[in-house]
Amino acid sequence: MSRLIPAVERIQRARGLIQKAHDLPIPVDGGRYNFSYIAQVKAFLQDARDLVKFIPKTPSATAEIKAQVSQVFLEADQANQEILLKKKVD
Repeated sequence: MSRLIPAVERIQRARGLIQKAHDLPIPVDGGRYNFSYIAQVKAFLQDARDLVKFIPKTPSATAEIKAQVSQVFLEADQANQEILLKKKVD
């Protein structure tokens, strides 16, 4: 049986996954359009969302925790935009 992970730790882990998506090196072959790269970025961001998605539904979730969860969702969406959709000049 898995252990219960506190909400604060889940939020920290989710932010860590978002940072991992940012830190993922852009491959030489295909650049940002490499399917493997896109899949890895999307997987990190989806895992971050999945870690926190049920926190607001728990009875012990405070307004502050709920605000942090919504911030994580915004950060994940923003990371998706920055990593995959914007054309950066390298």
